[in-house]
Amino acid sequence: MKRLIAALAAVTVAAGLTVAAQAADKIRIGTEGAYPPFNQIDKDGKVVGFDIDIANALCAQMKAECTIVTQDWDGIIPGLLARKYDAIIASMSITDERKKAVDFTERYYSNSLRYIGKKGAGLTVEGLKGKAVGAQRGTIAALYLQDKMASTVSVKLYDTQENAYLDLASGRLDAVLGDMLVNYEWLNSDAGQGFDFFGDAFNRNDEIGIAVRKGEDDLRMKFNAAIKAIVADGTYAKINAKYFPFSIY
Repeated sequence: MKRLIAALAAVTVAAGLTVAAQAADKIRIGTEGAYPPFNQIDKDGKVVGFDIDIANALCAQMKAECTIVTQDWDGIIPGLLARKYDAIIASMSITDERKKAVDFTERYYSNSLRYIGKKGAGLTVEGLKGKAVGAQRGTIAALYLQDKMASTVSVKLYDTQENAYLDLASGRLDAVLGDMLVNYEWLNSDAGQGFDFFGDAFNRNDEIGIAVRKGEDDLRMKFNAAIKAIVADGTYAKINAKYFPFSIY
């Protein structure tokens, strides 16, 4: 009888460990879904983009079952803290301010900021005084405009990057400041014809990472190991080439 009880206990413990392992292998990933080419909703209602391809590659490397959850940008960190998802893969810059609320992995790509405006308008960074300049709210571009440019330009902030582009295209903005890679994508779209970069790229040390809740070091380290693995085995390069003719790592 003692042996039977011991055997049943062992089975119960093993079953519990299996359930725990299965639960640990299920990861919910939050993204915005409105930031092409990194994350966006396609015509079929599916979330696609560089961030999503990277997320799927990382989950495959970790042998994890992942689910993508969309969340408006303004609420994306609160959503993580409220446990709506377990990680954020949404082109989020690693900043000291955000580190107060969440922990970050190592970078999975690098970025910089750059202005765009109408071709032939003679725009210069030095000549923006009195002009309307837009950015997506809650981004490092918005923070830069508010901290460095608010005394000289009319700063207009938007809930999505796409809405900033709409106002630029309609003439309600003179310029948009944003991530160079996202601006690059828009300039190469039909909507971006007639517009171009002006001024040099800056804030070149902008690193994009995966955010997790504070103290969840096991998940963060798993992501770090997976990032290194997909860079080393060429998976990252294949995804990169799908979106950009140059390395963004």
